[in-house]
Amino acid sequence: MNSLIKIIAVSITLLIAMQVSSQDFQGEATYKSKRKIDIKLDSTQMASGMADQMMEMLKKQFEKTYILNFNKEESIYKEEEALAAPQPQGMNVVMVMSGGSDVLYKNIKEKRFVNQNESFSKLFLIKDDLNDIEWTLGSETKNIGDYTCFKATTTREVEDVESAISFNDDKDLSTADQEPKMKEITITAWYTPQIPVSVGPGNYHGLPGLILEVNDGTETVICSKIVLNPKSASKIVEPDNGKEISQEAYDKIMEKKMKEMEERFRSNNRGRDGESVEIRIGG
Repeated sequence: MNSLIKIIAVSITLLIAMQVSSQDFQGEATYKSKRKIDIKLDSTQMASGMADQMMEMLKKQFEKTYILNFNKEESIYKEEEALAAPQPQGMNVVMVMSGGSDVLYKNIKEKRFVNQNESFSKLFLIKDDLNDIEWTLGSETKNIGDYTCFKATTTREVEDVESAISFNDDKDLSTADQEPKMKEITITAWYTPQIPVSVGPGNYHGLPGLILEVNDGTETVICSKIVLNPKSASKIVEPDNGKEISQEAYDKIMEKKMKEMEERFRSNNRGRDGESVEIRIGG
């Protein structure tokens, strides 16, 4: 009887310890992003060497570092602050980007997210449900650092506006208001069951392990460092400052604002000497 009591007592102690460990478990992952730039520039519209300077600027613009703090149920994803890449001398480059976030909070247990985003000098607090991602799990593996990762893929439709360029000439004005074409892209993710959390960089989640790498054909985000249960772990706090809005409403506002900005950009550059380039990158 005493032995049975001891076994039960030990089992209860181990169970409680496992629950506490699960509750206290936290990690920090550092990600680096790179975007493939496939742009052909007309040398007749640019001074010698200007194209090379602009391509170098774009390369640096899309090399970013992000920090993901996570536990079993929640995560916070932030971009590390960095100095803006200098613009080529004599050229006005306007970057029109969509789909980003300043602070992205995800609650996997409650299936919701909060995206605190400053756009067009206004702070938004986008609150909505997490979309279920239909992943196809594969058997292919590879190592990323010390972790064995498994391959998973999914597809989605996006606007075919990546790397779209407009110069300050009349021929672009005729196509500026056309509806963008849609295309289907394949997203490949690599996740590790060795870290059993269902989160990853950006909007990616829903796999049986931490996502260490994502590639959508144009952009690659890969984990460069992982610290589990760090001594000075950052507290995961849901952002609460900004104009509360749904994802659908935010997308409509951004679409309207970007059209207004593009029209203003074209109007300001009619008849202006020198080179002006607008680059629109879809999110």
